[in-house]
Amino acid sequence: MQTWTQLYRTVATRGQHLPCKLHGATVLSVRTYADKAPIDADVTVVGSGPGGYVAAIKAAQLGFKTVCVEKNATLGGTCLNVGCIPSKALLNNSYLFHLAHGKDFESRGIEIQGISLNLEKMMAQKSGAVKALTGGIAHLFKQNKVTHVNGFGMITGKNQVTAKTVDGGEQVINTKNILIATGSEVTPFPGIEIDEDIVVSSTGALSLKKVPEELIVIGAGVIGVELGSVWQRLGSKVTAVEFLGHVGGMGIDMEISKNFQRILQKQGMKFKLGTKVMGATKRPDGKIDVAVEAAAGGKNETLSCDVLLVCIGRRPYTQNLGLESVGIELDNRGRIPINNRFQTKVPSIYAIGDVVAGPMLAHKAEDEGIICVEGMAGGAVHIDYNCVPSVIYTHPEVAWVGKNEEQLKEEGVPFKIGKFPFAANSRAKTNADTDGLVKILSHKDTDRMLGAHILGSGAGEMINEAALAMEYGASCEDVARVCHAHPTVSEAFREANLAASFGKAINF
Repeated sequence: MQTWTQLYRTVATRGQHLPCKLHGATVLSVRTYADKAPIDADVTVVGSGPGGYVAAIKAAQLGFKTVCVEKNATLGGTCLNVGCIPSKALLNNSYLFHLAHGKDFESRGIEIQGISLNLEKMMAQKSGAVKALTGGIAHLFKQNKVTHVNGFGMITGKNQVTAKTVDGGEQVINTKNILIATGSEVTPFPGIEIDEDIVVSSTGALSLKKVPEELIVIGAGVIGVELGSVWQRLGSKVTAVEFLGHVGGMGIDMEISKNFQRILQKQGMKFKLGTKVMGATKRPDGKIDVAVEAAAGGKNETLSCDVLLVCIGRRPYTQNLGLESVGIELDNRGRIPINNRFQTKVPSIYAIGDVVAGPMLAHKAEDEGIICVEGMAGGAVHIDYNCVPSVIYTHPEVAWVGKNEEQLKEEGVPFKIGKFPFAANSRAKTNADTDGLVKILSHKDTDRMLGAHILGSGAGEMINEAALAMEYGASCEDVARVCHAHPTVSEAFREANLAASFGKAINF
């Protein structure tokens, strides 16, 4: 016997209309996927974040008939809309405000009276950058002949994706290959409900209507220190509560982390490390009480704030995608298992980015997207995850690639260390921006670069030289013998390699 849905679809397919009334009840016309002709494709990408949109463009450039399904109204995913891009706008603008409002400009002979913050205008500049970049992806899709379907994509077969569109209908895409690039979402904190008003995730923290007098951040990883820095520069008293014993999250070198923490504290941020949050309570006066205690157990303490920012990490967006309908099971962390060609257990279904193992980084997802579709076209599939850099966009920035000192000790690898402080770098000195250092780790026997760790202004740009060197298997001597322009802060990178390879730098 046919269900009502099947009956509606049968009638709609025949181009007929349901009667206006059925047994006295008014019946509205129902739009289904039958209203829209199925699309045939070679590659269908589900998700248009950095991994998804780049993969879609590359697939089209390789000659595949490509469709990209995106549930949100704008393209670009978390990164462009509520992540990397808007946060960098606020980090840059808040730093400029900090320079002008504090004593920095005055120390440089720049005296300005009556500095004030127009937060609404600062947010508008951020939104303008986001709009331009997300619109840019739509233009690139059109330019590369990628078909964009706006709807929630679900896998309804080994070679089929069905998008539930915003108008209530459905669009079926029959496809030779499916690429899941749905990214990640904010990890909720048990017992603390996000309202994006006074208890916010990173999304809400990018759009606060006013500067909170006191801000508590749960988590002092990358997102926590970045957003904490933004609001601290704009006038908030910021305290970051971190379960781990260090700032900067996983992967950061401990020597760099300690120096980084000291600099942030000098700027005004406070940290409670080795501390766990037990809960949060809204008070009648609008403030929030946050109960904390030592991670190892101990006396309870209550902190109060105007805004509570919860940023304890992100989790893969893998629910309700129809994976179970094709027999794909998730691992214990909600990720999709894949082989070295990014294929799931279903050969026609691939996955990249935050939904698979590895660091949740936009540039890692981009590389995986390109390599994955090149593999579909018969190309080689290779990525060295040891050469994927990480960056924290505070001031100073922190960036690293490869192994840290603790990892090399744990693995029993013999290594040498080369360091060079920016205080001894001529360009940093002329810029009056000398916080931080470059730390290079090399193999004791072969001199091959094993890791690079930079704390300082422009670290996020400089780390790419290290990534290139490591990708090509360079020795520290190789880098030390490359002529670097003078005066530049990147000379510090050369000097640190010189120290690692020859035992001593020139200018320190």
